[in-house]
Amino acid sequence: MTEPGLPTFDQLQIFLAVVETGSFAAAGRKLNRATSVISYGIDNLEAQLGVTLFARDATRRPRLTEAGEAVLAEARAICSGVDGLRAKVRGLLGGLEAEVRLAVDVMLPAARLGAALRAFRQVFPTVSLRLSVEALGAVSGLVLERRAMLGVSGPLAAECEEIARVAAGRVNMIPVAAPDHPLARAGVLAPGSARDHIQLVLSDRSPLSEGRDFAVTSPRTWRLADLSAKHALLREGIGWGNMPEDMVKADLETGALIRLVMPDDPVHVYPLYAIHRRDTPPGPAASWLLRRFVEQVGED
Repeated sequence: MTEPGLPTFDQLQIFLAVVETGSFAAAGRKLNRATSVISYGIDNLEAQLGVTLFARDATRRPRLTEAGEAVLAEARAICSGVDGLRAKVRGLLGGLEAEVRLAVDVMLPAARLGAALRAFRQVFPTVSLRLSVEALGAVSGLVLERRAMLGVSGPLAAECEEIARVAAGRVNMIPVAAPDHPLARAGVLAPGSARDHIQLVLSDRSPLSEGRDFAVTSPRTWRLADLSAKHALLREGIGWGNMPEDMVKADLETGALIRLVMPDDPVHVYPLYAIHRRDTPPGPAASWLLRRFVEQVGED
């Protein structure tokens, strides 16, 4: 069997132009070339591949053959890949990062994160993104270790001199439990009553938060490094705990979780900060994303 030859990028562009415009003449106008050059390019492409791509009829527009239909998807993929490569290199030559490494606190509302990254993709389509979702001091730790260029961190970022930060909103943390939990059935709780029950507490392995507790009321605790796991255990009635209000909103509406009325334990506010290392200013794409997280606060 004869091996097909290697087509040129120019030949593939001519092929796609004919498909998109519907004729050799229209493809010539689109590419600013003579119709004879377009016809010659298609002839050469067919000779290289060893197949007929268009059914030609003097009285009809060129129609893709079965082989032409099969080649079309591959040609589009190749030309799109080359265009993407050129766009990425153009960005690199202009100082644009090839990749942005972002770390965010697990408390950051998913809707905010999704909206920011959707806009980022539209503005910087050639920049790859690597996302880490961490708890407590782990976000600041990744930025300090230069494993992330920027982050959206909780309050521990305010304690690091090496980190530049700007306020990026806050999250209300509210105490909740399953409807069959003793604290939920009790209604308005007496001061200190939550101390008699297991509190589910979020923790992480970062040295920034090692040995420290945040909003821990009960001496009886289960510690989890995953917020989703904490959410699931709360729904199972294993204990009570503080959760981001937006994350449990649907549970409160359906009754899967009950907001606890605790006079001695008011709503905790969890501040968020957009951060980066002071000695490593972010590049154009990372700077845009950092500003986007800050701007979201005013929009909300």
